[in-house]
Amino acid sequence: MVLCPVIGKLLHKRVVLASASPRRQEILSNAGLRFEVVPSKFKEKLDKASFATPYGYAMETAKQKALEKDLRAPDVVIGADTIVTVGGLILEKPVDKQDAYRMLSRLSGREHSVFTGVAIVHCSSKDHQLDTRVSEFYEETKVKFSELSEELLWEYVHSGEPMDKAGGYGIQALGGMLVESVHGDFLNVVGFPLNHFCKQLVKLYYPPRPEDLRRSVKHDSIPAADTFEDLSDVEGGGSEPTQRDAGSRDEKAEAGEAGQATAEAECHRTRETLPPFPTRLLELIEGFMLSKGLLTACKLKVFDLLKDEAPQKAADIASKVDASACGMERLLDICAAMGLLEKTEQGYSNTETANVYLASDGEYSLHGFIMHNNDLTWNLFTYLEFAIREGTNQHHRALGKKAEDLFQDAYYQSPETRLRFMRAMHGMTKLTACQVATAFNLSRFSSACDVGGCTGALARELAREYPRMQVTVFDLPDIIELAAHFQPPGPQAVQIHFAAGDFFRDPLPSAELYVLCRILHDWPDDKVHKLLSRVAESCKPGAGLLLVETLLDEEKRVAQRALMQSLNMLVQTEGKERSLGEYQCLLELHGFHQVQVVHLGGVLDAILATKVAP
Repeated sequence: MVLCPVIGKLLHKRVVLASASPRRQEILSNAGLRFEVVPSKFKEKLDKASFATPYGYAMETAKQKALEKDLRAPDVVIGADTIVTVGGLILEKPVDKQDAYRMLSRLSGREHSVFTGVAIVHCSSKDHQLDTRVSEFYEETKVKFSELSEELLWEYVHSGEPMDKAGGYGIQALGGMLVESVHGDFLNVVGFPLNHFCKQLVKLYYPPRPEDLRRSVKHDSIPAADTFEDLSDVEGGGSEPTQRDAGSRDEKAEAGEAGQATAEAECHRTRETLPPFPTRLLELIEGFMLSKGLLTACKLKVFDLLKDEAPQKAADIASKVDASACGMERLLDICAAMGLLEKTEQGYSNTETANVYLASDGEYSLHGFIMHNNDLTWNLFTYLEFAIREGTNQHHRALGKKAEDLFQDAYYQSPETRLRFMRAMHGMTKLTACQVATAFNLSRFSSACDVGGCTGALARELAREYPRMQVTVFDLPDIIELAAHFQPPGPQAVQIHFAAGDFFRDPLPSAELYVLCRILHDWPDDKVHKLLSRVAESCKPGAGLLLVETLLDEEKRVAQRALMQSLNMLVQTEGKERSLGEYQCLLELHGFHQVQVVHLGGVLDAILATKVAP
């Protein structure tokens, strides 16, 4: 009954739900909303990489669904889009059973977010023109899956239920058996955040009354029925949110209190006109402190000490790393606040994230990448102002001497720094190698050359995915000397070969597919042209070139990680990040066409092009 006054405001309007989802229809019908279903024809092909946040993508998709112009002018159109995100990857509806299995495997044993973006479009005619006003919002719910066996996953996939659902599961049906916990709005996971929707209607149709302002009542939830006025619309009403009549009975009855009301309203307006508290801005200003806390904990091997161990006290950990007990306690507390450690009465212990990514001995450990950032990148960024003023990298300031050969003098200057760099590259490549290897169907290539392939982590994944493919890792002699130590034993070893050389000077190994993974962004345009020219000369018609980079959006506005990496390239290298358009021009200049791109959802994008005959 509490929701009836809110939903009732739409009873005399023509409401269209621009969605074919039976779950959304059921949720809104059960709430008493009368509506027509006109499924949107909008093709959900927005560039995910161009959105800074997953919910921004969901809200824009919902808005585009609702703004279609081929509808018979309704009063209100409701559009919605639900997505699942895990590890920065947006999961929508699976395209086939194999895709559904991959999605569910990602979710197994992990917490993920379900976002629903909702757009409410109010339509009216003005001067024979359709006028639209859009209200939009999103809701996030956290869902955790149990650890799921392969047998259970395939059984669920074969049930057919995953195929029309974001993330590949339906929590309201069989998929509910996979779920361990839900934090937030359950209906949001089903497909529509009804509670938030009703709150939005309150904001649109029930602006605060003067007496509400004087009472300083703040509604954080849907107000009770007795706070609403008559819900009927005169002559059936229009589609616009109602505005209160300045001469209503309530206001006239309070005319004797006008002086007090005016003063209190002025006070309220003063509070209202204060700028919003800059929470996000403060997080950005102080964000470097959190980063340094994480880097320091890794430097001290805190996560190694806690891996697979019973909870330990701060003093015990401090004694093992020659640190103060008070300092260690503060470091551990902030790591717990960041979700990296668990803190109980017994002491501190690793989270699963810390065990997998932060301990130095894990298969997917990022410890080497973190140490690279702590020992090199952090120092370079202290000279960011100089880099911006001069337009050059800052190794000469960090090293105290000019780097004649960037990689040899900065990254490979000693066996220790060379190994640190290789560990950093190995960790990041392992994290993304499976996505890269499966971004395209590369089965037509029987041989590949990973140019600048470092430890061979990507080569190993290519060999695993394509058993017929022979893969050559081509890198500098100092790198090849150590690369084999990063290769675990296994059946893929016979498919992988290592060749030493300088890709700017020495002949490239022969191959049907050349791979440049995070190579081109290190170099300026002239050296990129030189390298692409050498690759093109080695290619026969029909050969492929696989580029893996972090793409800028064309207007360089919203791809935050790529823009940050471009700034990083300014400080560290001679290169820069580029957009898809820029890479496409570079490729076509060197005879590579049929350009395809896949946004990998995490930190990288993959581009595949084919060499054509001149």
